[in-house]
Amino acid sequence: MSFVENIKESYNELVHKVSWPSRNELAQSAVIVLIASIILALIVWLMDSCFESIMKFIYGLF
Repeated sequence: MSFVENIKESYNELVHKVSWPSRNELAQSAVIVLIASIILALIVWLMDSCFESIMKFIYGLF
């Protein structure tokens, strides 16, 4: 398969076979990703704070 054929087939697939989301679907997905990212960041921050407290306690023993 040549490079040009590959480009033509890729274009054909993008135009005719891929189902693109609507603006509303895209906005809803973006909001879900944003909320999930915030929740994950809060979980990581909470774990970091807990480990920091534990390490300060352990270092305080010595």
